[in-house]
Amino acid sequence: MPDCQSGPKHVAIIMDGNGRWAQLKGKPRLFGHHAGAKRVKEIVRACPSLGVKYLTIFAFSTENWKRTQTEVSGLMSLFRRYISSEMKDLVKEGVRVRFIGDRPRLDSKLIKLMDSLEETTSMNENVHLTIALNYGGRDEVARAVKELARDVSLGNLDAETVDETTLTRYLDTRVLPDPDLVIRTSGEARISNFLLWQSAYAEYEFIDTLWPDFTKDVFAECTDRYAARDRRFGGLKP
Repeated sequence: MPDCQSGPKHVAIIMDGNGRWAQLKGKPRLFGHHAGAKRVKEIVRACPSLGVKYLTIFAFSTENWKRTQTEVSGLMSLFRRYISSEMKDLVKEGVRVRFIGDRPRLDSKLIKLMDSLEETTSMNENVHLTIALNYGGRDEVARAVKELARDVSLGNLDAETVDETTLTRYLDTRVLPDPDLVIRTSGEARISNFLLWQSAYAEYEFIDTLWPDFTKDVFAECTDRYAARDRRFGGLKP
């Protein structure tokens, strides 16, 4: 269980509101996504001073393919540019990057860049940045169950020994601790299929701030509120 007497070590963020932020300024939605990508850099840099070791961000969901072709294409182009332009700084600042989600649907050039960024930053330890790209919580669990069932059928796993810790070892996040705090920006109060299994005991913050306006100070306010909460995980205080 997470430590309830300190700030969060693992924060997961649903970065919502880029499109609305752009529309409020009379700009196209992709303008907001570009502003949101710049905000990611600031928040990653803020993590060490806030005691955050792990940061997981929701970049593109399995449901986001339903958006217009123009927006989807623009986002994929943005992801490619972000990886290419930020790789040197991420290495320099000691950030280890991982991607979670179902990769095969992504284009081969993007997958190659993702693989390269993971490999290039694999020895870094200052901040562990996980980017959820073509990710959905239900999809992740379904893929994990398929893999688990395959191991049972091959005789590599005894079905009678399967429990919740077994399934955890098949998830995309198997090398990561569960999130302590999940933040959603833009005023929406739903989790949108994000880290469903992993967030069973997470604290949640639903804030009105649109993602491009989510500054280091707003981030600090969220982590401070987390530290002040009384977390009992179903039990009672002694």
